[in-house]
Amino acid sequence: MYDTNTQSTALSPMVRALAALIAVMALASLAAQFIASQTLHPEENTFATLWRLGRFFTILTNSLVVVTFAVLVVRAQVLSPVWLGGVTLWIAIVGVVYHLLLAATDSQETTIGWWANFGVHTSVPIAVVLWWLAFAPRNGLSVTSALMWMIWPMIYVSYALLRGQTDGVYPYFFTNPTEIGWDGVIIWTAILAGFFFVAGLLQIALARLIRQT
Repeated sequence: MYDTNTQSTALSPMVRALAALIAVMALASLAAQFIASQTLHPEENTFATLWRLGRFFTILTNSLVVVTFAVLVVRAQVLSPVWLGGVTLWIAIVGVVYHLLLAATDSQETTIGWWANFGVHTSVPIAVVLWWLAFAPRNGLSVTSALMWMIWPMIYVSYALLRGQTDGVYPYFFTNPTEIGWDGVIIWTAILAGFFFVAGLLQIALARLIRQT
């Protein structure tokens, strides 16, 4: 186990194994999502399916989880507290937003689609949060960290807008200027940034509370 009160950065075999499990869970969920998508869209080739799935924040953030936890396993050392905290925040928000706003209206047409959905929106977010709470370094997190954690969602919004401008497809209503206008996009982007910032502050407060107990 990693002790956040020491200078050691090595991961124990157990912690590495759990990190590997999370990487495999996320990768398997993404693979299931790919298979489910091709089942519903058999006319698509591999590249077309990857390109379509690659427009969604959920898919891209789960991909970040795969890469991050794979690096943890290979290096056998912890990564930056800011980066690990950010990945945890981003994937946690994927799960929270889905279950609060989207789950009730999201019906899966295939069994593998249900499992893929459960993986990317539920099991992976929960596993990452639990790993972060138990093993991740949380020293040095500050308001600056919360500001830095806004970068990924803002990069995503810019990316989604750019893709939408080229092919006319926008993954979410708040990135769709044809539906809500550019003023609406700006307002919703500000709301999104504020939401991530506040959530980041709450995460930092939780980290400090845990460190003191």
